[in-house]
Amino acid sequence: MKITMIGSGYVGLVSGACFADFGHDVVCVDKDESKIAALKEGRIPIFEPGLDALVSSNAAVGRLSFTTDLAQAVADADAVFIAVGTPSRRGDGHADLSYVYAAAEEIAQALTKFTVIVDKSTVPVGTGDEVERIIRGANPDAEFAVVSNPEFLREGAAIDDFKRPDRVVIGGDDPRGLEVMREIYRPLVLGRSPIIEMSRRGAELTKYAGNAFLATKITFINEIADLCEKVGADVQEVARGIGLDNRIGSKFLHAGPGYGGSCFPKDTLALLKTSQDYEAPQRIVEAVVAVNDNRKRAMGRKVIQACGGDVRDKTIAVLGLTFKPNTDDMRDSPAIAIVQTLQDAGATVRAYDPEGVEQAQKVLTDVVYCDNPYIAMEGADALAIVTEWDAFRALDLSRVKSLLKEPIFVDLRNIYPRDIIEKAGFHYTAVGR
Repeated sequence: MKITMIGSGYVGLVSGACFADFGHDVVCVDKDESKIAALKEGRIPIFEPGLDALVSSNAAVGRLSFTTDLAQAVADADAVFIAVGTPSRRGDGHADLSYVYAAAEEIAQALTKFTVIVDKSTVPVGTGDEVERIIRGANPDAEFAVVSNPEFLREGAAIDDFKRPDRVVIGGDDPRGLEVMREIYRPLVLGRSPIIEMSRRGAELTKYAGNAFLATKITFINEIADLCEKVGADVQEVARGIGLDNRIGSKFLHAGPGYGGSCFPKDTLALLKTSQDYEAPQRIVEAVVAVNDNRKRAMGRKVIQACGGDVRDKTIAVLGLTFKPNTDDMRDSPAIAIVQTLQDAGATVRAYDPEGVEQAQKVLTDVVYCDNPYIAMEGADALAIVTEWDAFRALDLSRVKSLLKEPIFVDLRNIYPRDIIEKAGFHYTAVGR
């Protein structure tokens, strides 16, 4: 199949590279000429494990190409995926669909044959209807079908998620459109990945409902962690005790400083705005958003409390800045609020992240960025682990202690056993333990 991917960001580039690896002919389109030029030279604009090799190998055999010429790419395509950004709209929190609708306008002018238009971007309920209306209005004679096909990719594991998904959701009712989608995803069917077909609106809501549920699990265990600290329980034991119930499951039951990233914060907010528009309040999701927002600065205060309640004129070594490991994504990372809370209290922050420093520098100022974790610790009054990169799981504890002014070890991801850290001579603070 000939596939065109409109948008060469995280979702578009990963999806396009994986489709090409299945054997489809894929063209990735982007208006950013510098991005397209970089991709043609083999330079990947985002960090995702394995993506550079996947792009390189498929580009080399001619199955994956890059262009700024949307019209030509659409004219030859069997399916056109819209994979542009849908950030929270400034001022009201609704999903900003301007990029989606602009893409639909351009696609309409370029259609030359029956083409499936696929909403891959995360969009509110009813967006597919509007995309269809836009295309029909701009090109009344066009033959096309609009389908919803939400992505469920985890940053840091996106390629594996795409190639071995829990499910593929396809929303639409046009028989020709559904048949094209089945052919595109046929390689996954051979691997027994289920394809779930439903209404277009059902597919759009499935994406938001899934992310809201996962955000709820994270927020739930974080509040249980607070209770564990008060009653003398260990949240990791509690999480294992409930997670082994297969009705609950163990995933997303890891207490920490709250969720962040490109999806959960904006998608939970967009779901709330949709619920308000349709007068169907989502009280649980409202509470999740509020609790998570408050938690991030609370984790900054937790570091301050570990330092005796005052960090003025003190230096804190922060390990990990991205919202999760194996990505360079700083969007809504808990580290932002934590660092700012420490700075507001008068502390100097020395920070290290294996991949996120370049992006962190765009959102965090007056931070001393270091080249490795031990440089960050040198002369610091306390150490705080904020993101659970593998590089932080086996620190040389004797070296850490020798570098710190005070043996204060704050583990906001619970990656170390308390007895090991305390035996090494540290004052240990964790979450829910």
